[in-house]
Amino acid sequence: MTTPDDTISDSKGGARVDPKLLEILVCPLTKGPLRYNAERGELISERAGLAYPIRDGIPIMLIDEARSLDKTGAA
Repeated sequence: MTTPDDTISDSKGGARVDPKLLEILVCPLTKGPLRYNAERGELISERAGLAYPIRDGIPIMLIDEARSLDKTGAA
């Protein structure tokens, strides 16, 4: 069971993300690792050049919902 101390806040409305969930998620396109960007409330796939949003503490792992990163890869 997750307790408040076991979660990470994102900056968008104070939603919480379970760190254990972040450890097991991978990019649905590349199956590669994701980097958590707490400032933007996104999971970043460097390989795919996509940023997946986190809404109300739930990662939205749909390619159609992802934001394209710029050419420098900055989030």
